[in-house]
Amino acid sequence: MTYDFNPFKKQLAGAEEWLKKEMGQIRTGQASPSVLDGVKVEAYGAPMALKEVASVMIEGARTLRIAPWDRAQIKEIEKAITKADLGLSVVVDDQGVRVNFPELTSDRRKDIAKAAKDKLEDAKKQVRGHRDSVIKDLQAKEKAGGFGKDDIFRLKNDIQKLIDESNKRLEEAYEKKEKEIVG
Repeated sequence: MTYDFNPFKKQLAGAEEWLKKEMGQIRTGQASPSVLDGVKVEAYGAPMALKEVASVMIEGARTLRIAPWDRAQIKEIEKAITKADLGLSVVVDDQGVRVNFPELTSDRRKDIAKAAKDKLEDAKKQVRGHRDSVIKDLQAKEKAGGFGKDDIFRLKNDIQKLIDESNKRLEEAYEKKEKEIVG
């Protein structure tokens, strides 16, 4: 008997993508436009993602340049970044908004690394939840007579291999981010 693992694999890939996105939003000491992905700007009467109202470019090692497409949005962009409380300094000039990434203290680095570790654990919880639902499905199929005990044992081993591979990729994403944070 075969079991279709494709939905399960997609769920695992979704957890990995979620972690990568979350890790991208964690500030290190380097300028990274992805840190601003969660910032919403009040524009034209509705909250919009920053990248929908302006271009975001890396200007230097610890500086981003935000060039709004409508110069009337500069104050709203400044307010949105400040309100997001990302620990960044914001300066308005004639060309738009400059965002500076301050040097991280060792205590702040530890806090950020801890937040990254928490995100890793959240991703692992997602993976465990997906595993549990697949195992319940297998057990239901076994009770219905679709699979024998040997088939279930083999399929559970296959599931565990997929989980181990996924957890390894999650750990690698975390370790990469941790190296960026600790420097």
